[in-house]
Amino acid sequence: MGVRTGLPKMVVTDLDGTVVRSDDTVSGYTHEVLRAVRAAGIPVVGATGRGPRLTDMSLRDLGPADFMVLAGGGRVLDLTGEPRRRVLRDARLDGAVLMEVLARLEAAAGPLSVLVEVLDEADAPLWGDPNPHWRYPDRIQPMERSAALAGKVIKGFARTLGSVRANGAGDPQVDSLLATARALVPPEVATVTQAGLGYVEICPPEVDKGTGLAVVAQALGVDPRDVLVFGDMPNDLPMFAWAGYRVAVAGAHPAVLRAADEITLANDDDGVAVYLARLLRAW
Repeated sequence: MGVRTGLPKMVVTDLDGTVVRSDDTVSGYTHEVLRAVRAAGIPVVGATGRGPRLTDMSLRDLGPADFMVLAGGGRVLDLTGEPRRRVLRDARLDGAVLMEVLARLEAAAGPLSVLVEVLDEADAPLWGDPNPHWRYPDRIQPMERSAALAGKVIKGFARTLGSVRANGAGDPQVDSLLATARALVPPEVATVTQAGLGYVEICPPEVDKGTGLAVVAQALGVDPRDVLVFGDMPNDLPMFAWAGYRVAVAGAHPAVLRAADEITLANDDDGVAVYLARLLRAW
């Protein structure tokens, strides 16, 4: 476990389930505390599984920030200069590779419902199999899998048939599918994870929140040992492994709770802000 000494040199937080509350809002108190963190000279970074199509929503939710890591590490934005959203990383997965990964999964787990994220402009639709229980306010454009995977993609989403809703931290069905995917898919082929949406997420190889944050740390000249991160779901585990100090919110996925150095209050209780405010007062 990490040992925190003094103030961190970079603060990173996940969004959904971590600073975003159950009613899909972020409190004014959280934004106030994040502004205080930046005023103390500490860069604030968002790290989310949300894709580039949700950049505007992500920036509104996080509020004051210096960098944003999107698509689980595949897209990294510098918000500090001009242009304000300078792209530092844009990773893609070949559609043919994703097709092969899905074929392996279906051979082991049965038929899957699949969504594909390809377009990155605001409000761009996802392609694939409609799901009325999808977590975000996205349009889903029905499309045959072969057409959706004709080119490079940002990310793929796969769920077993009958699993239709985002169950949060305790979803044994998606955890089981993720275990199957990790056994079948070598990391050099694709990165597989889950973010509490009821889907296994399939990203380009070597793309996760840890490698996305490494891009940010290099740009800032910050040592990972001096980084404080907050999260709640398995897609946060790579950044927990990368950073020097890790804090989970109460109610996080059991694997995240095990990996944390500390546990703060739940997202609905402004746990990230409460922790950071206490940290600033102490120093």
